[in-house]
Amino acid sequence: MGAEAATFAAGCFWGIEAHFAGISGVTGTEVGYSGGKTREPTYKDVCGDTTGHAEVVRVEFDPATISYAELLTAFWECHDPTQLNRQGPDFGTQYRSAIFCHDEVQLAAAQAALETAQPRFDEGIVTQVEPAQEFWRAEEYHQKYFEKNPNAACHI
Repeated sequence: MGAEAATFAAGCFWGIEAHFAGISGVTGTEVGYSGGKTREPTYKDVCGDTTGHAEVVRVEFDPATISYAELLTAFWECHDPTQLNRQGPDFGTQYRSAIFCHDEVQLAAAQAALETAQPRFDEGIVTQVEPAQEFWRAEEYHQKYFEKNPNAACHI
């Protein structure tokens, strides 16, 4: 079996990418935009909060090494899924919490994981679980941002 893909939105994509890139079994990551209506959006477009896109990380993983369920656990641990359209100081729909599922198996697993996680969060989870839409790769300077900018910081 080859690599599979998973797509997550959990706030600023720099920190989310770094979080997933450090997990054993993750074979690749790239940041971008998904979930909106604008074709070929730029970072400036997405930050304008009119495209409908979220900042996302697309994760390639080896299912023989790490399961999609384990990636979902990492997703719940790396952000606050109770914050609507924000994470920490970042706000706007591009910072929403979402799981973009690539097939029916991922959709069922993500919905089950949300139901399982819900009791741990008194405020209620606002994470959206929906089918993956087209992924628009972010500009090159956003890719592996922390590797390129070792003094940069992110709240994640």
